[in-house]
Amino acid sequence: MPRGSSLKVGISGIRGIVGETLTPQLVTTFAEAFGSFVGPGSVIVGRDTRASGEMVKNAVFAGLLAVGCKPIDVGISPVPSILIKTNRTDAIGAIAITASHNPVQWNALKFVGRGGLFLNRYEAQELLDIYHQSEFALVETDLYMSVVRDDDPVKEHFAAVLDYLDVEAILKRKFKVVYDACNGAGSTFTPRFLELLGCEVIGINNVPDGVFPRNPEPKAENITQLCETVKAEKADIGFAQDADADRLAIVDENGRAIGEELSVALAVKHVLSRERGPVVVNLSTTAIVDRIAAEFDCPVIRTRIGEVNVAEAMIAHKAVIGGEGNGGVMVPAIHPCRDSFAGMGIVLQMLAEKGKTVSQLVSELPSYVMVKHTVACSTEVAHSAMTSLRKKHTQDGTVDTIDGLKITYPDGSWIHIRPSNTEPVMRLTAESPSAERARDLPRRFAEEISSLC
Repeated sequence: MPRGSSLKVGISGIRGIVGETLTPQLVTTFAEAFGSFVGPGSVIVGRDTRASGEMVKNAVFAGLLAVGCKPIDVGISPVPSILIKTNRTDAIGAIAITASHNPVQWNALKFVGRGGLFLNRYEAQELLDIYHQSEFALVETDLYMSVVRDDDPVKEHFAAVLDYLDVEAILKRKFKVVYDACNGAGSTFTPRFLELLGCEVIGINNVPDGVFPRNPEPKAENITQLCETVKAEKADIGFAQDADADRLAIVDENGRAIGEELSVALAVKHVLSRERGPVVVNLSTTAIVDRIAAEFDCPVIRTRIGEVNVAEAMIAHKAVIGGEGNGGVMVPAIHPCRDSFAGMGIVLQMLAEKGKTVSQLVSELPSYVMVKHTVACSTEVAHSAMTSLRKKHTQDGTVDTIDGLKITYPDGSWIHIRPSNTEPVMRLTAESPSAERARDLPRRFAEEISSLC
């Protein structure tokens, strides 16, 4: 990879390899741009556990102070806690320092607006314009603020989640829970949360030193240690988080990873059983959500990929539940953001109320198989390739083009094809009640895309 190609700038912020493309100078300049964008006031700054986090944090402080902002240092913090604190305090914005599921040599800045939502694409473009034009609102030194330390980043977050749950019902069950925080932001806070719900807690990979013992993305193939521990400990359930604790994967009582898509599906079923209303998920989230929503006669709204797109649609449509199929449970009554803690609480409440095991809850869901695939395709030709695909397949089924191309077929199978925002590839996600069909769809389209790219 040529020097510089590892810097990614987009709607979700900036990310890169520390010391190669993500430098202190770059971080400080982006912090100046963000402070100029939001204006003077309190800006919350939190990070995950990566070793580079302290350096990046102090570079952020320098940029914010230079434009008259007052940094609120919440230290190591889950991303949903940063978002909720921003929303429930007088902060005018926040910067979350985390590269989420990326390897440890990466880090990133994610920019948060006044309401505790990530910047949308229009706001992100305005921020980038300020950065590129170097139009920073620098202040005189007598207007410099001081960094303020907040030692309880999860206070507002946990209060909101516990207020939403039936805590008494969960407390009565005294669940035995194993959690795997990947030595990330959940290491300290996840046991605290589970203990508030009366759980017997067993932690693995729970030292917040930023040394990731596995790939931080909580996919089934990455959490085999959690599966083995749940089975060995005869636990009721296992929870896995990514490095910044916004995504949730679940392991059943038999030590089987049920798949990240079902974190959202279970949450949708629980919430709609108690409250009817719209459901919002992105285009690549499992069709199980649609089947569940139909049982309760509730609409499903599909959005472009990206947490902020789901969040804004939730607000616009007054949704009661939703999320992203990568384990991102989003409960607007708490806050419209991906929140592993809300997801854990909801699943524990389901278990408590129904008196069933995780595997029993899963067996009651519709059965689908999802297959994901990538095809090399340069950014230069991706647009023309997508245009060709849309023209050729417009009559194949129900077509959605708000984010790439999604085709839903009469048999309930679907495929979603879109250019990656971060790599020179096309991403293909297919799902079907038939495993053979789920495998065949991306294979067939991959051949066609290869001929176009």
